[in-house]
Amino acid sequence: MSTESDTDVKDEIAREQLIELASDFYDQFAEGNVPTMEIPTRTKSNIVFDEDKDVWVYGDRTSTRSANSVQGAQKLLKAIYTIEFLAEQLEEERSSTLRELYYLSESWDEERAQFSGQDESNQLVEDLEIVSEVTREDFHMRPEESGATIMGPLYLREQTRRGEREIHCQEDVGEGGYQIPNNPDTIEFLEHDADFVLCVETGGMRDRLVENGFDEEYNVIIVHLKGQPARATRRITKRLRDELDLPVVVFCDGDPWSYRIYASVSYGSIKSAHLSEYLATPAAEYVGIQPVDIVNYELPTDPLSDSDRNALQSELDDPRFQDDYWREQIELQLEIDKKAEQQALASRGLDFVTDTYLPERLGEMDVL
Repeated sequence: MSTESDTDVKDEIAREQLIELASDFYDQFAEGNVPTMEIPTRTKSNIVFDEDKDVWVYGDRTSTRSANSVQGAQKLLKAIYTIEFLAEQLEEERSSTLRELYYLSESWDEERAQFSGQDESNQLVEDLEIVSEVTREDFHMRPEESGATIMGPLYLREQTRRGEREIHCQEDVGEGGYQIPNNPDTIEFLEHDADFVLCVETGGMRDRLVENGFDEEYNVIIVHLKGQPARATRRITKRLRDELDLPVVVFCDGDPWSYRIYASVSYGSIKSAHLSEYLATPAAEYVGIQPVDIVNYELPTDPLSDSDRNALQSELDDPRFQDDYWREQIELQLEIDKKAEQQALASRGLDFVTDTYLPERLGEMDVL
């Protein structure tokens, strides 16, 4: 949790880290050296799975951004302009989105400092996160709105631009729930009556659970992942687990891409390997949809595509899925050659998921 004074301190630390980076470039110039910036090599081959922490991290290989070439000099020039912008933003206590940074660069007086696309500006912000060891949230950089929400017996205090506000995530919100802020570390958990956290991939299933009163009946905090979860969603999930000591289970579609959504919540993702300890929740478990559910409940299905099959084969070699449970499920899915959505459970009635499927599965997992 971050109070207003804590936030001010974090802002100042973030600004100092940025200025220190710029000062390092200047010192290299002053000493007659070609300026460089060293960062971990951001390729799949340099991502390793830390089995002790159960998360993805960068390996030992590094890359050097150097001004000894035109391309390298332009990258460092863009870094300097971005650092200046972020430092001023922190000083003025303002924020901006990643998209706005891309467009804002078009107003910079040095044309060679402007970004050619948003992918380039996004990657630079990630580079600055890595070398400064400060998250983009502490730079006051926001993604475009994710819209992910939570609903459940949780009472919290949130820091906003207009001061503090206290919210109960059932009693003080509508059916849409409490929208997760860009930086969940501005939230303080005050009280809760929750027994576990249920992360749900799709909006349709999230709405079904809320409409059926699943959050109230089973004292569960429902986190809507909204597909591949944003960093804020993964961060608040980790905090709910670590600070409230709540079991976390993930409920997704029964396809290889949804299994990767689960893996990003539990083990972290390759793209954000430098933040795995900040974002990942290794204790999170997968509740479904499972390939065995497709068979046992005779769910409506779609055939696997070639990309689905390739993804499943890849997951058989993925360290995040290296246990008997996942091997059995993936091999079964390849055998039946089918996939199913969460909403396929509605083929057995609108209440089947809340009255039968989830209670039985959560009971098997000793969550209920």
